[in-house]
Amino acid sequence: MTAPGDEMMLGPTLDRLQRIALFVGVVGAVLCLIGVFVDRDQFLRSYLYAYMFWLGMAMGCLGVLLMNHVVGGKWGVVTRRLLEAGARTFPLLMLLILPILAGMGTLYLWTWPEIRAADKNIQLKSGYLNVPFFLIRQAVYWAIWLFYAWKLVQKSNEQDVTGDPGLMIRMRQISAPGLVIFVLASTFACFDLMMSLEPHWYSTIYGAMFIADEYLQAFAWIIVILFLLSKRPPFTRILTIQHFHDLGNLLFAFTILWAYLAISQWIIIWSGNLPEEIPWYIRRFSGGWGVIAVILLVFHFFVPFLIMLSRWVKKTPGLLAAVAVYMIVIRWIDVYWIVEPAFYQDEFKKLHKMVFTMSWMDLAAPAAIGGLWIFMYIWRLKQRPLIPLKDPRVLGEPRTMVSGL
Repeated sequence: MTAPGDEMMLGPTLDRLQRIALFVGVVGAVLCLIGVFVDRDQFLRSYLYAYMFWLGMAMGCLGVLLMNHVVGGKWGVVTRRLLEAGARTFPLLMLLILPILAGMGTLYLWTWPEIRAADKNIQLKSGYLNVPFFLIRQAVYWAIWLFYAWKLVQKSNEQDVTGDPGLMIRMRQISAPGLVIFVLASTFACFDLMMSLEPHWYSTIYGAMFIADEYLQAFAWIIVILFLLSKRPPFTRILTIQHFHDLGNLLFAFTILWAYLAISQWIIIWSGNLPEEIPWYIRRFSGGWGVIAVILLVFHFFVPFLIMLSRWVKKTPGLLAAVAVYMIVIRWIDVYWIVEPAFYQDEFKKLHKMVFTMSWMDLAAPAAIGGLWIFMYIWRLKQRPLIPLKDPRVLGEPRTMVSGL
């Protein structure tokens, strides 16, 4: 249970992190504003990939929250507030998507009248790829995400007040269909915001691969936050080594799932060898982008796979948190590798000139969005008790505590 004063003890830690995040976010935002005037096209490209990375963090938090309510697990007790705080950042992200919507005419080829008039492939997809329907779909996705985030938090708050054990069943009843709806909404949002950058290309695995990475990203994030807060109440009274072990296993599982989906997509496209599919990989295997592809293969799968095979790593919170930070960085590189080469489509017939380049805005944009997101995340986290007050699973928790952290 959360004792009075627990949140006050955590206050200085969270306040310090929040101030740092706000400073980074403001500095990044100022640099992005400068970037708009220096090179608007580059700003939009950098902003899109940065936005998708941090949107994936919030989507992952909501997805993991829905999953835990469906499947259960004691790790849900110590992570529920952390996941709910992530899900409650959607209003901020809904505001931050406005530059992307305003810049659609620059980012998405299928919005260009001259391209639409000359490209029969895009014409055939015009029933789906048109601006009004795109905006309607965005409204539907956001309505779904905001509804489930609000509904689950509402029931969680109600449980804190009443202690009604039936609310656990009610949250499961909400989350079971919600998980299916969430996956569908997230898949199509991924299609719209990322895959449609290259309108000739398509992959049915693309959405599933992105969702697996969202879950991986969310598990990595909550492992880091749990470690940072583990030495202070209320976590010193409830957090155990087994919680970290369970979360490490889940991080490990979604690392394998991502690798399975990514390799499956590559094998299917390679074996099909169709002209509308292979350019996606040719762009990402050419020049310096190919180096990043190798880095992702080695460091997004093989290295964490070998590290997390060890139970010792997953039962050593400091090491597991270091692995989690590492996975967040790799995930950031992955999103960059997926999004940025889409803007080099004119270079498809001049691959020898297609070299890896990186703008300073590629660093400023994730700093801006990330700083603001983390500021909002901590603000949400501080608004409520860090442990569900009357969750039935809190009672009788084992006391193999993490005193050696």
